[in-house]
Amino acid sequence: MNQGALLAFDFGLRRIGVATGEWESKMAHPQEVIDAEANDARFARIAALIEEWRPVELVVGLPLSMDGEEHDLTRRARRFANQLQGRFRLPVHLVDERLTSFDADLRLREAGVKGRARKGLDDALAAQQILQDFLDQAHRHEPAHA
Repeated sequence: MNQGALLAFDFGLRRIGVATGEWESKMAHPQEVIDAEANDARFARIAALIEEWRPVELVVGLPLSMDGEEHDLTRRARRFANQLQGRFRLPVHLVDERLTSFDADLRLREAGVKGRARKGLDDALAAQQILQDFLDQAHRHEPAHA
């Protein structure tokens, strides 16, 4: 059985949503949004989060078109995942993130969060959904223990 913390990222050109979770609880939680375009600032904050949470694995949302095709942002997210693995020497998993941002925005609207207040929160909620999908999928493939 896997153990330890995980960090997940909803990669964007301007903002990166961040979520945390644990293998033991199989629960993901939104944390924050890194709002920076400069790689140095982004990776400095990610390094601080890794220091704080001590994850055993990282998860990155992979943006695909609705028909599953890759596009420019897909390639950039793959590059981001490769940079994470290279810098922090942790396993990095890519997870199909189709509709996670849409679902996050819908959840915030249903909760009554309006306009600008939704702007950053939806990225953190999308990261939460990416991580929850990863945990749920991994749980379905875990061997049963007698």
